[in-house]
Amino acid sequence: MRDAGRLAAAIEVLTQIDERHRPVRMALKNWGEAARYAGSKDRAFVSGLVLDVLRRRRSLGWRMDDESLRAAALGALKFVWDWPLERIAEAAGEEPHGPGPLTDGERAALEHPRDLAEASPPVRGDYPDWLDDSIARAFGDARGEEGAGLSERAPVDLRVNLLKSDPERTLKALSSLLAEPVDLLPTALRMPALDPMTRSGAVETIPQFSKGWFEVQDLGSQIAAASAGEVKGKQVLDLCAGGGGKTLALASAMGNTGQIYAYDSDARRLADTIRRGDRAGVRNLQVRSPVNPEPLKGLEGKMDVVFIDAPCTGTGSWRRHPD
Repeated sequence: MRDAGRLAAAIEVLTQIDERHRPVRMALKNWGEAARYAGSKDRAFVSGLVLDVLRRRRSLGWRMDDESLRAAALGALKFVWDWPLERIAEAAGEEPHGPGPLTDGERAALEHPRDLAEASPPVRGDYPDWLDDSIARAFGDARGEEGAGLSERAPVDLRVNLLKSDPERTLKALSSLLAEPVDLLPTALRMPALDPMTRSGAVETIPQFSKGWFEVQDLGSQIAAASAGEVKGKQVLDLCAGGGGKTLALASAMGNTGQIYAYDSDARRLADTIRRGDRAGVRNLQVRSPVNPEPLKGLEGKMDVVFIDAPCTGTGSWRRHPD
């Protein structure tokens, strides 16, 4: 596909999401099934542009002085992807596949956008007006900039599982995916957010993932687990374990000493914890399911650490799933 077809496809998918209230994944899947001719790079382009528009729709609309999805897509190409104006004009106007030539107003907005500094914090930060009071309580006058940070494409954070590997070996295994150490934690690695026009490799395809050498886990969650302190040989309860990500981080730090218990009020969220624990080489894990009567019975007064990370901030989902 040429730029023209890709741009038109992205606007089509955005329209489906907006008008039919479809989740992004479903809208992209439906487009992909209908566009059998589209290659992997075409799909990466369309997906990347759709997600960047959704992350920044308010600020793009402000800069373009036009709230339409077409204007947001054009603005994303210029202000986020850094395309030159003439390339955008060529993609829009190419017949028969482009979405239509640039109007005089669109060309003027792309050349001389409105100053985002004059916009309100929710517009600068790309979040709804009804969230402003809550975000202002947390970030004050910096809330627009904090919101803008959450509009960036998210990197992929990884945690080295010390039960199976070490940072040096894991880095070598991930060299093809450009993983790098993170200064905050010795077991944290990060794959940078890639160019949206590039189809990125999946960490799950690396053989060492199946061997349990590392887990995909946001840095914030890793920091939360590390805040539990020294846990080797201790009795530890993860009281809001969810899918078990921080449970496994604690287990890795414990080195299969002591005992770690995982509990969550939603039994469905715990369902995969045992399988993940087996892959990670955890041998000191007990899952306490709420489907059983008195699931925490017998633990009273025996825990050295009760770990609670609630409520989850959801910022990882905000960046990765802007719909």
